Amino acid sequence: MRPLLRIQRLAHAEDLELPAYATDQAAGLDLRAAVEGAMAIAPGQHAMVPTGLAIALPAGHEGQVRPRSGLAHRHGVTVLNSPGTIDADYRGEVKVMLINHGHQPFTITRGDRIAQLVVAPVVQVAILEVDALDETTRGDGGHGSTGLQ
Repeated sequence: MRPLLRIQRLAHAEDLELPAYATDQAAGLDLRAAVEGAMAIAPGQHAMVPTGLAIALPAGHEGQVRPRSGLAHRHGVTVLNSPGTIDADYRGEVKVMLINHGHQPFTITRGDRIAQLVVAPVVQVAILEVDALDETTRGDGGHGSTGLQ
């Protein structure tokens, strides 16, 4: 049985489709813009785009707000804090922080698919402070260090 995602449609999203999986095997639910009229994002600028939805995630899960690859490819538009995390206890409106890395203004209209929501399990860990960490082959090699001689 699938975990249940409870969705509250806010007044400014009454006419919009609820998030849905585009295909049987899709990982993300499409999120739509609940803007009035059109909203433009200039090149190099970012904006918070409302979805008109509040959600209650299942306990032990998070919502990951991720970019839509088509928007990134065609327009250079992506989720600024990708992936954005929605905690299971958050009950406010889901908003998407988009940034335009393209060279032209990007216009969002009501109902446009602007991002996707992936619901994933999370684990809260216990914290233990130690004097030293166990040794590994990689050690403290940083960014780009694996696979080098």
